[in-house]
Amino acid sequence: MLYLVATPIGNLEDISLRALNTLRSVDLIAAEDTRHTSKLLMHFDIKKPLVSYHEHNKDSLGEVLIGKLKNGESIAYVTDAGTPGISDPGEDLVKLAIENGIEYTLIPGPCALIMGAVLSGFNTRSFVFEGFLPQDKKKRKEVLERISNEKRTLVFYAPPHHILSTLKEMKEYVGDRQICLARELTKKFEELKWGSVDSLIEFYEENNPRGEFVIVIEGAREVEQVNEYEDDEIFKMVNDKIEKGHKRNNAIKEVAKETNLSRNDVYAIYEKKKGTIL
Repeated sequence: MLYLVATPIGNLEDISLRALNTLRSVDLIAAEDTRHTSKLLMHFDIKKPLVSYHEHNKDSLGEVLIGKLKNGESIAYVTDAGTPGISDPGEDLVKLAIENGIEYTLIPGPCALIMGAVLSGFNTRSFVFEGFLPQDKKKRKEVLERISNEKRTLVFYAPPHHILSTLKEMKEYVGDRQICLARELTKKFEELKWGSVDSLIEFYEENNPRGEFVIVIEGAREVEQVNEYEDDEIFKMVNDKIEKGHKRNNAIKEVAKETNLSRNDVYAIYEKKKGTIL
């Protein structure tokens, strides 16, 4: 049996009795960072074999863990903090378990994204979680462009050394919306800070950010857009830029700014007219 066990995101008192009993009963504990998990186990006087299962060894060690599970051993997987399977290799371990017919379950507990979303006070009826933005510049840009007009609440994770650059990227792609920064959740110096993207950029240009952040951004508001341009004009404006060497997405982005339309609307018009012409 494979157990994904949620662990505290800061305050050790948040661990559940079920989580403790599970960690004490399994044959093996797999952890994203054994050094971090060792401190947790030591605090609760849990002595179990511990192996490291992380992003860089998940392919090789995953098969080893599946082999042990097939042989009847029980394994608990814990991430650095919070609920496993969210922005960590636990997701891959679950897929392996499914593919191999291994019984598995989640021992629920703390989750930073849920706590951050709830404490923000923004709409949580429907929200989008993007985790950590990709390090690859191209993939990062793709994500930011995709969520630029997202009307649902947006939730991200960010380490302290990336918070300022991330806020500046948010300003470029989602505009100066209202935002909540939640840091050090459940810890002694837990802090929530609200404001416009601009105001928080200004704050962290003058103050050193500390702790892990949950970024929560309000969704784009519905704005009635008046299109003063015919579809043929929009198509021609985009096409002219492409013929001058602009990439399609950049051309659409520029035309959206020039016409005060959303990128999605310009894209839809361009693709529709392109199909008609072809």
